[in-house]
Amino acid sequence: MNKNIVIIGGGVAGMEAAKQLLSLGYTPMIVEKAQSLGGHVASWYKLFPDMTPASAIVDQLRKDISGANVFTGTKVVSISKDRESYAVVLDNGVSISAQAILFATGFSLFDATKKEEYGYGVYDHVVTNGDLEAWFNGKADKRISSSPKAVGFVHCVGSRDLKAGNSQCSKVCCTTAIKQAIEMKEKFPEADIYCFYMDLRLFGKKYEDFYINAQRDFGVHFIRGRVSEVGETIDGRIQVKAEDTLSGKPLKVQLDTLVLMSGMVCNKSVGELAPQVRLDMDDDGFLRSKDNIYDILRSNRPGIFYAGACTGTKTVPETLAEARAAAVEIHNYLRNG
Repeated sequence: MNKNIVIIGGGVAGMEAAKQLLSLGYTPMIVEKAQSLGGHVASWYKLFPDMTPASAIVDQLRKDISGANVFTGTKVVSISKDRESYAVVLDNGVSISAQAILFATGFSLFDATKKEEYGYGVYDHVVTNGDLEAWFNGKADKRISSSPKAVGFVHCVGSRDLKAGNSQCSKVCCTTAIKQAIEMKEKFPEADIYCFYMDLRLFGKKYEDFYINAQRDFGVHFIRGRVSEVGETIDGRIQVKAEDTLSGKPLKVQLDTLVLMSGMVCNKSVGELAPQVRLDMDDDGFLRSKDNIYDILRSNRPGIFYAGACTGTKTVPETLAEARAAAVEIHNYLRNG
């Protein structure tokens, strides 16, 4: 089929959509700004709740899209309407007349330096969930202790926070914190692991079991209450003060590593492209679907579709499911108009 379909974003959403479009007879074009495909998932270690290696998912998808046209290390400079098509201009000088565009631009992690009270970028042993995931996956990081006695996780960093400009729940942070707490306990069985949370939101299949296992089998300490103060001791450890709202008692612990669970925010590049074709943005900063129930994969513009975390926080299974469905939506649109 000689219709041009441009997929903006080469993470798991973009790759899964390309895979399905290939099976339908199209040759989609993936435009990825990074030097390699895979997005965030390519830098992760394992996926909850089954602890599946993230690399297995990414490697399989890379094989499955061998027939697609892929531009890595490339950005979309502009998009404009051109009669029944869209003119897509890339920063490598290539121009494409696309009959359909799929935004699979994913998300960015909240910039933890904006929450100064937690000391990210100030204290030596404060990291984010993204930093820790990369460390699990083999990236060296001196900020993460190689023989910790205690490790803490702070939930809802930049999420459910009006001062940070993000009132929404990031949905996956609670389960990610539990996963990473278990992984730290597996690496360092003698270490004390603390999770400081507001509320635990465990909505998915097996997520509640995951939480129970973290307490029962791994001895992770869950402290309900906001962290009120983070400081550094003379010997370079991180001191955290919080209130355990369940017991009504103040708590002070010293940690070797403090992990901030940064939430999801919309990818910054979306804010540059969306106005060019008058795509609607939601009040949470993500792209707004045509309808949040029935038409979540369609935009307000004909021929432009969405998949994955460009419209809001998603798990990997949700992202893959949306990508498959978006491929069918695009196929039906190109076939029927």
